[in-house]
Amino acid sequence: MNVSDSPIRTFLKSASMIKERELNAVVSSFLFVVVLMSAYYILRPVRDAMASDWTDAEVSWLWTLNFFISTGVVALYGAAVSRFRFRLLVPATYGIFALSFVSFYALGLFYADRTLIDKSFYVWVSVFSLFHISVFWSFMSELFSKEQSGRLFGIIAAGASVGGLVGPSVPAFFSASLGTDNLMLIASAMLLLTIPIIFHLQTLKLTASDERLSATTPPKETIGGTPLAGFRLFFSNPYLLCIGLFIFLYTGISSFVYFELKNLLSELTRPERTAIWAQMDLAVNILSISTGLLVTGRIVSKFGMPITIALIPVAICMGLIVLAISPFLGAVVVVQIVRRAGNYAVTRPAREMLFTRVDRETRFKAKPVIDIVAYRGSDMLMAWLFTALTQGLGLGLAAVAMVGAAIAALWSLVGIYLGRWFERDDPEPDTITGSAASGSQKSAQ
Repeated sequence: MNVSDSPIRTFLKSASMIKERELNAVVSSFLFVVVLMSAYYILRPVRDAMASDWTDAEVSWLWTLNFFISTGVVALYGAAVSRFRFRLLVPATYGIFALSFVSFYALGLFYADRTLIDKSFYVWVSVFSLFHISVFWSFMSELFSKEQSGRLFGIIAAGASVGGLVGPSVPAFFSASLGTDNLMLIASAMLLLTIPIIFHLQTLKLTASDERLSATTPPKETIGGTPLAGFRLFFSNPYLLCIGLFIFLYTGISSFVYFELKNLLSELTRPERTAIWAQMDLAVNILSISTGLLVTGRIVSKFGMPITIALIPVAICMGLIVLAISPFLGAVVVVQIVRRAGNYAVTRPAREMLFTRVDRETRFKAKPVIDIVAYRGSDMLMAWLFTALTQGLGLGLAAVAMVGAAIAALWSLVGIYLGRWFERDDPEPDTITGSAASGSQKSAQ
């Protein structure tokens, strides 16, 4: 993929802190996440529109089921990481998900009662929603160094927002004419398009000063170790536990806002809800693209990681306090847009930079435990907490917003602590992954 003397090259060099020798890898990574997120954003409104047909308790049970299924999938993935050749691991993961959505399409053709199929689809897309992006960022932290990540991850993350514009445009404007089942086939085809991009990225050799691929196990070798090593690494390592807590608190905020929107939209038809969720996706991603391309890298360089990673949590805390004072639908929508756009453009890239300081086994085994199991564990607990606050105690939007503000305040403090930890002048990743990772590497050898 030659990007020399192209408009993309000119724009990236003028708008960002990218170096010329990094252009090929960055543009390829950008295209990778555009296609990947487009596929997800075609599926997301279809999933979210289903939720308004069910009660808070039903959705809470689905989120509980999702936690256990996600944990099982992560364990299976750990087994695959231990045994698959590294070169085939990532493309095989996306190929399997593509086939799964084709299967849901086929099931919809043969069964008139869609309740079980819809709920299964809801859970499986929820598994996919974290898994696909966790694997992507594991791959990115394998390609790029700690120094590069501060300059480049914001740019690459902007590609996710571009995908967030392309993807929801399809259901937003064509859900009625295409039908929701056909959207599954379109998303499956787009997932398959990522596979040649992955192989291209794997062939790239960065310059000696930026080399990452040859710094650890060669790409064609297996990572080794045990299938459950990721869980052991996570629970034995303070750095990883702190990242898990950060994600746990972020998810708590997400769950509260999601449930409020779900309830407020319950009186609309499913096609109308699908269109509204997709239009919110469009608004979020328009805001996050410009921030990711032009601002994130400069925030990291000028203010450092502690301020960067805590910036959005502080903003959400303030927004929830405003919502508690003046609770209405428009305020919930604004908080949702700011939360998601800020996460995509600033918080997510900053969070993924944390994994450039760990080894390959940690990236591909412990990281999914954090991104998926910890995330879904928080989903499950916060869903039941929300249900208890609203249906059990009868709290309204204002009171729930104050609870969310307290969670966001703690989220901010954890972010500052993580940012300071990341900026310590430890020499190499082993000082962070610690004895647990070292022991696991020895067992793999």
